Amino acid sequence: MSAEEENPTSMNASSRPAPTKNVYAYQELRRRILSGELRQGQPISQEQLATELGVSTTPLREALRRLDAEGLVAIDAHRNARVTELSAEEARSLYEVREQMDPLAAKLAATRRSEADIAAIRAALKGLEPLTPSADVDSLLVHRAFHRSIYTASHNTLLMSLLEGLWDKADRYRQLRLQAGPDSPEDQARVKEEHSAIAEAVIAGDARAAERAMRTHVRASLGKRAIATLTV
Repeated sequence: MSAEEENPTSMNASSRPAPTKNVYAYQELRRRILSGELRQGQPISQEQLATELGVSTTPLREALRRLDAEGLVAIDAHRNARVTELSAEEARSLYEVREQMDPLAAKLAATRRSEADIAAIRAALKGLEPLTPSADVDSLLVHRAFHRSIYTASHNTLLMSLLEGLWDKADRYRQLRLQAGPDSPEDQARVKEEHSAIAEAVIAGDARAAERAMRTHVRASLGKRAIATLTV
């Protein structure tokens, strides 16, 4: 998916073209899943949802296929669809992969970032606000935009693509952990400091510090803490 499809703040509303029915169905269905409007394990009535969205079942089925590929929806042999369940096992798997890939992206970004990358990192950092239990999809997108600015600066296309896919799944676990209880003011201050440390190391070109700062951040992340929430 493109950055514009994923991040609605990447273009001015007045200049952004209207999405196709396929894209609209995909974005709206994804938003409902990430926001919890469609709950984990919930069957998806394709006819009812198509009516609600004002589209035919054809673009809706295409949207479901995309979401199935991202792991947000499961489609069985009879083409019935449901929202996938969250599990401690998947949360642990996501964390284990991110613990390796995010620090690698930060390390590469510190050695490869351009002036445009630096400007994007600074802008994304400036827009960050602490996530709360009431955080909506737009709030998660702002958080994601910061991390995207880091791994985009790695200029490793495969790594960028893999991390995009991980974020597609991990956002649901972030929401789950947020809804389990708000971070303390101390935790919020820690996260802010971690984001600043990552940005400063990448901008300064300090690969070792960038890798270390990102690993520290991932090890205390909402995704990591979701594992404990699911095993209680």
